[in-house]
Amino acid sequence: MEGLNMFRFLFGFMLYSYALYSYPLFGQIPPAIELANRYHEDIAITDYLVSEKLDGIRARWNNGQLITRSGNPISAPDWFIRGFPTQFLDGELWIARKKFETTASIVLTQHPGDGWGDVKFMIFDLPEDPRPFSERFSKLEALVSQANLPQLKVIDQQRFSNTSTLMQALDDVIAKGGEGLMLHHQDALYVSGRGNNVLKLKKHLDAEATVLAYLPGKGKYVGMMGSLIVQMSNGKKFKIGTGFSDNERLHPPAIGSVITYKYYDFTVNGIPKFASYIRQKILK
Repeated sequence: MEGLNMFRFLFGFMLYSYALYSYPLFGQIPPAIELANRYHEDIAITDYLVSEKLDGIRARWNNGQLITRSGNPISAPDWFIRGFPTQFLDGELWIARKKFETTASIVLTQHPGDGWGDVKFMIFDLPEDPRPFSERFSKLEALVSQANLPQLKVIDQQRFSNTSTLMQALDDVIAKGGEGLMLHHQDALYVSGRGNNVLKLKKHLDAEATVLAYLPGKGKYVGMMGSLIVQMSNGKKFKIGTGFSDNERLHPPAIGSVITYKYYDFTVNGIPKFASYIRQKILK
């Protein structure tokens, strides 16, 4: 009987520890996340606030804990989060343009290291604030100014009078190594899920696909992965053979993993045109 009680104690402790360390908000459900649709031209540009689309790790600050978009804990060092506002914040952990892999390697590890000194929490919304986005943004600026922390920043927002100036801004961001732009309707409330309140504007389209198989490389890629056979969410299969570094060809994404690729329209058969690999999706 004593042994059984000890087993129950240990088993219960394991469950408690799992809940505590895997789900820091155990007992709470973090508010659902807002996602962007693709930009379309039939909008009133003057109704939108526009910011750069940062290539970082989506993160939220809730109840004294940084979490991923899925609600999993991010092990930030104590000094990084000390002094953060008490309000629920939505943003990106970001280092610089073209530094996504570096950022992910720092912020998604269980034991925070020195690399956090380069990371900024770039916030863009207040999910629990009931006011329109333009007013939420003003509140964000006040919160960040009051906190006065070098690692806590608000993503700059701009207004544009017409599509021509918007597209020029997009060209400028791309020329500097950026991803694109985000447009947020000034009167929009924070609404979970994907909708037209937030739009993303890029030079190319992107999507996700599941890796099914590898094809061997030829020529200078002999002995490496030449291309991937992938499957879209609608079941269509196609090949991606560009966009990979030599290291990625030596160590390709695992079979069954999800990748992000860019493309420039569809063929008549519904296959992405000029598909090129971007990165493996990090499931967090």
